[in-house]
Amino acid sequence: MAKEAAEPVKELFTDISLYILGAETTVENAVLRFFDSLFPLVYSRLINPGITDLSEDYTECLRLTRQDINPFGHYSKNMVTELSKSLWASRMLNQALSLGTEVINTTEHAALTKECSRALVRMQYCPHCQGLTLIRPCVGYCLNVMRGCLASVSELDMQWREYISTLEYLTNEMGASHDLEIALTGIWNSINEAILHAQLNGPQLSATVDKVCGQPKQQEGNLSSGQIVPLKEAAEAHTLVLAHASLKNKRREFINYMKRSRTFFASIAERLCDGDLVMRDSSTCWNGEDVVERVPCVGYVAVQTVDL
Repeated sequence: MAKEAAEPVKELFTDISLYILGAETTVENAVLRFFDSLFPLVYSRLINPGITDLSEDYTECLRLTRQDINPFGHYSKNMVTELSKSLWASRMLNQALSLGTEVINTTEHAALTKECSRALVRMQYCPHCQGLTLIRPCVGYCLNVMRGCLASVSELDMQWREYISTLEYLTNEMGASHDLEIALTGIWNSINEAILHAQLNGPQLSATVDKVCGQPKQQEGNLSSGQIVPLKEAAEAHTLVLAHASLKNKRREFINYMKRSRTFFASIAERLCDGDLVMRDSSTCWNGEDVVERVPCVGYVAVQTVDL
């Protein structure tokens, strides 16, 4: 049955992926659609193993009546419940990351005002008019100019801090009761329990199906060995899933990296003035008017830089 069930399993995980990526679907629809597709296989291979061929109409009847006759008991609903919380947290995290990308892309291409452009020219190139090509701006002067230019961007500081806190909350949720990895590896056991429930109630299900869908037009015979998947192979596949690298470490690395950017918008001017833009290895610097002795930068108040 495993080979025939491969496509429904693939569709289930595709639907789960699409849900996490923000598609207009639900976990319940994905799970119940999977069990709709699984029931004809369970019915013809396990409940009535002598059936080798079912007509398309009869297979469709089994699919459509699955929810009415409930062959998998409460296990299908349990699987929806177990997956929903974890997948919701992952979906929210993905949406939050997309929003963060939009914000960063917007600020990256923010237009400079005319006043800012003049201030930058004055800071960078006015010394050249006096032949002072090696003199660079003083740190405090650079900070004043950059803070004036980036005033609108720095206003994102509070929202960005809240955004990082939201990411931290969501990643913590994914590592607690909403652990995605545990939920996904638990699918195997949920499906196994559901199939076992259907097998144990096989006679009652067969009687109900006969009333609803009638007797199938079938060819009877034994299953070929090629259609039977050894239990050992299934167990090895499950072990392989569990052996994959844990998402826990990846989540921890991710949020620790993001937390380092918590003050990004508040300190963006300092970051820009901390590189080759200003004079670090000289006792003199350009203050916007003249060359002066460089003084340690203890703290400066952002002011609007005047035009040239």
